[in-house]
Amino acid sequence: MRQGRFEVADQGTIFLDEIGDLTPPTQVKLLRILQEREFEHIGSNMPRKCDVRVIAATSRNLEEMMETGKFRQDLYYRLNVFPVYIPPVRERKADLLQLADYFLEKYAGRAGKSIRRISTAAIDMLMVYHWPGNVREVENCIERAVLLCSGDSLEAHHLPPTLQMPGRDGKAPGGTLASALRGLEHEMICAELKRTGGNMAEVARTLGITERIMGLRVKEYRIDVKRFKKASE
Repeated sequence: MRQGRFEVADQGTIFLDEIGDLTPPTQVKLLRILQEREFEHIGSNMPRKCDVRVIAATSRNLEEMMETGKFRQDLYYRLNVFPVYIPPVRERKADLLQLADYFLEKYAGRAGKSIRRISTAAIDMLMVYHWPGNVREVENCIERAVLLCSGDSLEAHHLPPTLQMPGRDGKAPGGTLASALRGLEHEMICAELKRTGGNMAEVARTLGITERIMGLRVKEYRIDVKRFKKASE
């Protein structure tokens, strides 16, 4: 008879991911294991003891689920002995770049590519996006970008369309072509700002636009010009 997860984890630790997705019958079974420290094999009447440390995780709001009856209160309080809150990626922008670098190294190595850096424009896009899919979405985004990248620098146009200059709601501004064009414009502006040390007038002349249009684009794309000035000092 094949051993179950709790049986294998006896005298050790078991990690239960997305605990909020458990069905009501499964919640009852888990509660019994936590309270009685025993379980039964399918088709058996013989209870088996187990001593397991349980670590559970969820991206759902269990308090709200309890109010609507979707998650058992007794199970919640059994699990919520030592809670640890991890903020989503959108609230940890300092960690976001470290995650991006980690996944870049991981997938570049797998693909046999020597991608050494993430461009300034691409970093800006990563930083303004709201990341509803949290760390998994960051990983998928970088993996896709690595597959599209043929040079040694991961550029803004390698990122998914959903990141091509999102609006305030984090959504792409329209069709794929419009997103790509906006992404290219943003990338060119950032590249010139970096080259000129944040000199907006010089960037406007180089790109063939007026200083007024330049100011509007910087505001629209939420580009921090001061960062380029500091980088050149």
